[in-house]
Amino acid sequence: MNLRSSTTPTLNPDPLLNRDEAAEYLGIKPATLVIWACTGRYNLPYIKVGRLARYRKSCLDAFLTRRTVGAVIQDMTKGASDV
Repeated sequence: MNLRSSTTPTLNPDPLLNRDEAAEYLGIKPATLVIWACTGRYNLPYIKVGRLARYRKSCLDAFLTRRTVGAVIQDMTKGASDV
């Protein structure tokens, strides 16, 4: 069964990152992700594929957004002098 309708490669808009890549993206050590997963310290969803863990980039971005303290959201349509 061919799951692809064409042979043209497509970019995944929401890639799966392995534990090392996810840790690097977050700026932490891979062992920290292991501890968080085991203890349930943070709500950081991951996908288990056999013994491997994969993290969606969108979930990592959402995690960072939830953990951001005191962020000011600026309207990107305004210039710096308008703020």
